[in-house]
Amino acid sequence: MKKQSAKILAYERIEILIKNSLSEEDASISELQAQLAKKISQKFRLKLPYNIRQLYCKKCKKAVIPGRTSRIRVGRSKTKSIKITCLKCNHTYHKILS
Repeated sequence: MKKQSAKILAYERIEILIKNSLSEEDASISELQAQLAKKISQKFRLKLPYNIRQLYCKKCKKAVIPGRTSRIRVGRSKTKSIKITCLKCNHTYHKILS
């Protein structure tokens, strides 16, 4: 019972940190909040929800905040996709939209 309540509290803290990270104007504070949320999830062995997991670069593991630390492009082929480029490590990955 004690572990479950700790995990629920950890999820709530992660959501608050990510929300503050996205709304913060200062990039360094925003990065610290995102990294703290990642550390909390690792400590409590929590799997982050998909909408939070996509906010981290798959190569350098830094926070990818749309418009500030990443560039997002819409694909122009028959398959609808989004190209996301991390501006810290220049890694590009694609998300296919169905």
